[in-house]
Amino acid sequence: MKTAVFTSGEDGYHTYRIPSLLVTRKGTLLAFCEGRRAGQGDHGDIDLLVKRSEDGGENWSDQRVIYGEAGEVTIGNPCPVVDQRNGTIWMPFCRENNLVLMMKSEDDGQSWSAPTDITKDVKRPTWKWYATGPGVGIQLERGDHAGRLVIPCDHREPEGYDCGSHVIYSDDGGTTWQIGEVIKPGANECQAVELLDGSLLLNMRMQTDSNGRRGTTRSKDGGLSWSALSHDENLPCPKCQASLIRMPSDSEDRLLFTNPVAEDSPGPDYGKRANMTLRISNDAGASWTEKSVLHEGPAAYSSLAALQGGDAGCLYEGGAESQYEHIFFERISL
Repeated sequence: MKTAVFTSGEDGYHTYRIPSLLVTRKGTLLAFCEGRRAGQGDHGDIDLLVKRSEDGGENWSDQRVIYGEAGEVTIGNPCPVVDQRNGTIWMPFCRENNLVLMMKSEDDGQSWSAPTDITKDVKRPTWKWYATGPGVGIQLERGDHAGRLVIPCDHREPEGYDCGSHVIYSDDGGTTWQIGEVIKPGANECQAVELLDGSLLLNMRMQTDSNGRRGTTRSKDGGLSWSALSHDENLPCPKCQASLIRMPSDSEDRLLFTNPVAEDSPGPDYGKRANMTLRISNDAGASWTEKSVLHEGPAAYSSLAALQGGDAGCLYEGGAESQYEHIFFERISL
């Protein structure tokens, strides 16, 4: 089942971008994105939007603005997480890719608090560009840090294109937030999963020093510190955001990964944002043995979620002539 949840040019926005798919504790699907009013660019009059589905993605509500400001103010990079202990949804996002804001919903995503500025706690003074996610955060379930909320992020230093990845985390249910160790060089937009052994795997878009492959690193202390950055030879990286989740299981580390890949090996089409591809690993990312194309043609950012009943869902950008014609939802039977 494939549905166009957002279509560019409709409902008052020129372009819809940056999908984020979340399943609430009640099982409601929330599809977040940026609504770009005047154009396709990353800066301008941009609002944070949501649509809801209470039937597994078959039908979607009208869209709502959950946060926006008047004028040419850029609001974006949604990266929500659910605290499964009480159902609270925490939504970190960015203002002008400079300030880091946080708001929450305690009623299944129907209403949202006013945002709080947490920039001083999660952004180092030298950083100029900052992005939460985009995608989703996770809550840790195992070990000494069970209950911790973890949000993957990236940043840039002021000189050149000196970028890195990091996570921010909360051990008090979202009341306060702290920053973990930086992963460099060249790391960018990222997503995290917790494995059965309690370690974290961070998978990163690479801007430099990658040989065209995704970056990976692991943490044994809940995101405070990370192993040396390495590259997954089985995951091509056309310098585009990707999604990574672990399917719920007490017996195996089954990972799902999506990104656009025109060609698996460097060549004339390598680096193009096309062909949204799903890959599956049954061994915590050591190998990726299954692959299928969800969307042939232009495609870009994506967000995966484990759905009730054992299926997966993917919210992704795609179209016939442009990557940004629609944001599709697709239910995937595994």
